[in-house]
Amino acid sequence: MKIHEYQGKELFRQAGVPVLEGIVATTPEEAVAAYEKLGGVIAVVKSQIHAGGRGKGTVLDNPNQNGVVVCKNADEVQATAAGLLGKTLVTIQTGPEGKTVNRVFVEAGCDIARELYLGIVLDRASSKPVLMASTEGGVEIEKVAEETPELIFKEHFDPAIGLEGFQVRKLCKKLGISGAAAKAASRFMPAICRFFVDYDCSLTEINPLVITGDDQMIALDAKITFDGNALFRHKELLELRDLSEEEPSEVRASESGLSYVKLEGNIGCLVNGAGLALSTMDIIKYHGGQPANFLDVGGGANATQVTEAFRILLSDPKCKGVLVNIFGGIARCTTIADALIQASQTVGFSVPLVVRLEGTEVEEGRKMLADSDVDIISATDINDAAKKIVAAVG
Repeated sequence: MKIHEYQGKELFRQAGVPVLEGIVATTPEEAVAAYEKLGGVIAVVKSQIHAGGRGKGTVLDNPNQNGVVVCKNADEVQATAAGLLGKTLVTIQTGPEGKTVNRVFVEAGCDIARELYLGIVLDRASSKPVLMASTEGGVEIEKVAEETPELIFKEHFDPAIGLEGFQVRKLCKKLGISGAAAKAASRFMPAICRFFVDYDCSLTEINPLVITGDDQMIALDAKITFDGNALFRHKELLELRDLSEEEPSEVRASESGLSYVKLEGNIGCLVNGAGLALSTMDIIKYHGGQPANFLDVGGGANATQVTEAFRILLSDPKCKGVLVNIFGGIARCTTIADALIQASQTVGFSVPLVVRLEGTEVEEGRKMLADSDVDIISATDINDAAKKIVAAVG
């Protein structure tokens, strides 16, 4: 689950991670009021969307309007907020369709001496979180990783212990931080690592992390993603979820207990098991097709879930065919076959449907489908299924 920058900074503040004062606004008038409340000197008006690259992003119908703007007076704040609110912002992470800006964050300015990058993710190879830092703050970290990976410094840490003092000192030396700024880092870096662990984050990123003229370390950004599987431990975070920022079909799927991610292709996939879903997507691409989604109905799929899965798949106008790839284990093939028959009667299949069943009670399941009036194309294995669905969609 992602949240907005202004929400992340409030969580940072509560966790002892230094941030600047800021106020969220949904109208130009609210933005001006926020600017005046902050002291009316220099402020930064930031678009609030679930995507990075806002500073270099542009409004769809106004290429001169960026997503993050430094303002020196109330008129500039008014004009910037009016140019962002209700508009579509396109960044390197949104794709050409962009995202609608529904709110802006008006934040007090500060004396910036240096800009750094800091991010924390889980390194699955080491089974530990890893703190990444770079001198290249304010730049897309993907570009740094591709062009100058030697400028990204890493420190793995034990989640039970946190980032230790010697690790902070190592990073400071590599980043060229000394004196009072190093003392600020000795407080900041362990605090952000504790935050990552305490809130079960999958990503915590600050770009830029700034060192001010008086050697303070401040989070000038907050990009946070929480592990959805751990949200039962943080029910207060659910209140921060902004459904308007999420793909409607993905929200609908999650409400039905389905794991669904919309993609750009035209072949819908209905699979039980995340690994099998990924394999199915790979083999579709191998045979020249493009998957329209990742959809895992889970091991205990029932008729209601399968029916809803088809509703979601077929609601995508790009979906020109569906591949059902089921390995019956917990969910028996007869259960899936019955669910397919019920879904056909309820939803109606308007596109080619290729079905591959394997596993428990597979012969009985295949017979159920063969004896039904459901118009399907049967496949013997995953390779055969992929070839047939690619051919079926043309």
